Amino acid sequence: MAAATTAPTPPGSLKRIVAASLIGTTIEWYDFFLYGSAAALVFNKLFFPESDPLVGTLLSFLTYAVGFAARPLGALVFGHYGDRLGRKKLLVLSLLLMGGATFAIGLLPTHATVGSAAPVLLTVLRLVQGFALGGEWGGAVLLVSEHGDAKRRGFWASWPQTGAPAGQLLATGVLSALTALLSDAAFTSWGWRVPFLLSGVLVIVGLWIRLSVDESPVFKAALAAAEERKATAGQVEKMPLVAVLRHHWRDVLIAMGARMAENISYYVITAFILVYATTEVGLTKQTALNAVLVASAVHFAVIPAWGALSDRIGRRPVYLIGAVGVGAWMFPFFALIDRGGFGSLLLAVTVGLVLHGAMYAPQAAFFSEMFATRMRYSGASIGAQFSSVAAGAPAPLIATALLADYGSSTPIALYVIAAALLTVVAVACARETRDRDLGEIAGDAVPRSRVRADA
Repeated sequence: MAAATTAPTPPGSLKRIVAASLIGTTIEWYDFFLYGSAAALVFNKLFFPESDPLVGTLLSFLTYAVGFAARPLGALVFGHYGDRLGRKKLLVLSLLLMGGATFAIGLLPTHATVGSAAPVLLTVLRLVQGFALGGEWGGAVLLVSEHGDAKRRGFWASWPQTGAPAGQLLATGVLSALTALLSDAAFTSWGWRVPFLLSGVLVIVGLWIRLSVDESPVFKAALAAAEERKATAGQVEKMPLVAVLRHHWRDVLIAMGARMAENISYYVITAFILVYATTEVGLTKQTALNAVLVASAVHFAVIPAWGALSDRIGRRPVYLIGAVGVGAWMFPFFALIDRGGFGSLLLAVTVGLVLHGAMYAPQAAFFSEMFATRMRYSGASIGAQFSSVAAGAPAPLIATALLADYGSSTPIALYVIAAALLTVVAVACARETRDRDLGEIAGDAVPRSRVRADA
């Protein structure tokens, strides 16, 4: 392995970069997951009251899925401009869009006030949320990955990934507190609006922190090199999307396949489970929310540990542990929940999220290391977000529909197992990336000399 050409960022600066990315992603995921929890608990009554309860839940999850449909568009737009203008500017924009849409949801009139216009407005704001999140993830993980060095990149890049469980923890915690303090009537009437309106305060804090960090040094070096080539040789760069599809199409497909089990399992474990535990098993909303709350805290803690392990043994082995583990856990997962009671529900969700973390933790570094700098934002975002349309978007919807049709958890477990098999195949086809220097990945290919001999 040749010596790295990109100087590592000083530890103090790197920690500030990590903190900025983590806080920003936490806020964005708080906004996104808040909608998912509300969709499972109250949106079916507030925006689709003319449907029977299960159909109302399906319609509610359908608007939830619409947010995922907008994520590929966000990935294309933010990826293009993030590769042209820089990571930082686009991350500020994504935070403003997401926070503004979430705050507006808290002000929406319900079906009882404006009729069919209510779900339409809800859907539009969900599209804005999805568009913003489609650009957020790639920029946040790249900002950290490109500031760090290869030796501990898996560990540092996993911290923005903890924004997902942190956002889930925050969203579920706020909802859990409100359901505990308020009556069902008060929560349905006005209490559900409070966590959405809190987003406005969180966005102000996130912007203040995110504006204080520097642009990625790897990106600045690549931009300077591109401008020099243009000035001296008249060489004009291709659009990032074109370059990605020409030089990194295989990596895009691998990233999409790798996301299937990670995305589907997460939304089944955290979103659909609120429906299953309350409607099929008969547990209270409070019990289900508390289980997800505690499990999300454990999830937050294990992600950096999995990221550090990927620095030692590689991205692929850790990812495969997670994919195989999630698939193997699905039948015990539902069996535990069917027993009823908080303890068995907590064990089921916690183990599921710990195994999910083995996929989610190395994902940031893994995807970053696949692509050249001037197309990295586009490549990582496209690979991650296009797969979400087929994975996370319909997961709660498909799980709810399977439950309605078969009245059993078995088809849902088989659905997650099939996704796990697909992810195992995709990751098995990937090259190991943990020792790649991000500044040395060529635009036309990753030189074989930059890949470990054991890849």
